[in-house]
Amino acid sequence: MAILSACTACAFVIAGCWQDEPATQQAQAPITVLVAEVSQKDVPIYKEWVGTTEGLVNAQIRAQANGYLIKQAYQEGQRVSQGQVLFLIDARPFEAAVAEAREQLAQAQAEHETSKATLKRILALYKVDAVSEQIRDEAVGTERSRRAEVGEAQAALEKASIDLSFTEIVSPIEGIAGLAQAQIGDLVGPASEPLTTVSTLDPIKAYIAVSEREYLQAAQGERKQEGPRDIPLTLTLADGSTYPYEGRFSFADRSVDPNTGTIKIATLFPNPEYILRPGQYAKVRARMRTAEKALLVPQRAVSEIQGSYQVAVVGPNNTVEVRPVQVGEQIDQEWIVTDGLKPGERVVAEGIQKVKSGMAVTPKPYVPETPAAGPQANPAVSPPQDAPGAPATTGRKG
Repeated sequence: MAILSACTACAFVIAGCWQDEPATQQAQAPITVLVAEVSQKDVPIYKEWVGTTEGLVNAQIRAQANGYLIKQAYQEGQRVSQGQVLFLIDARPFEAAVAEAREQLAQAQAEHETSKATLKRILALYKVDAVSEQIRDEAVGTERSRRAEVGEAQAALEKASIDLSFTEIVSPIEGIAGLAQAQIGDLVGPASEPLTTVSTLDPIKAYIAVSEREYLQAAQGERKQEGPRDIPLTLTLADGSTYPYEGRFSFADRSVDPNTGTIKIATLFPNPEYILRPGQYAKVRARMRTAEKALLVPQRAVSEIQGSYQVAVVGPNNTVEVRPVQVGEQIDQEWIVTDGLKPGERVVAEGIQKVKSGMAVTPKPYVPETPAAGPQANPAVSPPQDAPGAPATTGRKG
């Protein structure tokens, strides 16, 4: 009976060994991965920033004389010309002031003429010793005093005329006039809020904020006569459309914002149809340079582990080698690899989490997704400054 039990146990052990062998073989079978070849080509490098549009000149229209508004002489939101009347202030008090100043000038001129005639007679008498020197001096002083009064009256008339002209509030520039901030019947004056704003919109400015690093690179290139002023810019509007006119870099602000570490840059875009208005948000895109003979791999092929970047290379014998790489800018759905790969090598684009060095795999071609066409494609993304040569953290993590 004992011999029978022992034989039965051996049979179960042998059967178990035969059952485990296929499972082990299945676990060691090569896994299927999708691989892509490392391509090499010249790649344009773009930069993109979020910009805010602003008028080239923004003139705040203020009242320069105290009075009541009696008319709004322009249509809000429409184009106005330089010197065009925008508002009218009640001119009657100013007209009365001009009339009074004119009468005072006439009186001063009459008194001056009398003093001149008197001085002429006294001088003639003084020559024949008919009057004393004191009388002559008094006549000279009176004539000069009356002359000064004429000048004072002329200045008063000129000031009154200027005040009268201020009752017509005109635009100092050509542009688009904004909403009126005062109503008919309001008492306005130099201390009042602006009545409206007129902006010159052709060309129009778009402000962007660039990092100190980008600014220094551009400034150093400008000293070498390789500055960005001639780089054409494109503008992507809020609806995703591309603005039909190219822009140019204009100037940099005088200081860096210490809170953000960025400096404001002004760009200029033609705006003949006045499509762009101040306050709009848009993406400003610039083709900065061309990376010649750049090595490209799918973004999915790059994994990040504790700040280092690596890819899984599939050799000729379909064996995996996990290899560290240096990666540059992101171009659409690909990364530029600056070190660690050669053209034509195959990298794992799907299934990189499942492989390790020395593992055998079954490779199949990787078919990338169709990227966005035209200028709407993603611009180049530079590596973060704390890890030179590395891509942004949007890369796939292993």
